[in-house]
Amino acid sequence: MAAIDWTHIYKKYKGLWVALENDEVTVISAGKSLEETSKKAEKKGFKEPIFYFVPKKMTYFVGKITKK
Repeated sequence: MAAIDWTHIYKKYKGLWVALENDEVTVISAGKSLEETSKKAEKKGFKEPIFYFVPKKMTYFVGKITKK
């Protein structure tokens, strides 16, 4: 699985909740709360988007993916 670049999401939506399409890149809606973001996405016809809170400050994550 290739890494996903969310740089454009971070720059535009830091400090906000975003709803993403299944491609994990396309932003459907954004808002200050999860509820607001969810309602906006639902109005656009998306019932189960991927939700993500974009941090105000960029942090790093180093980890290992394990298969079960």
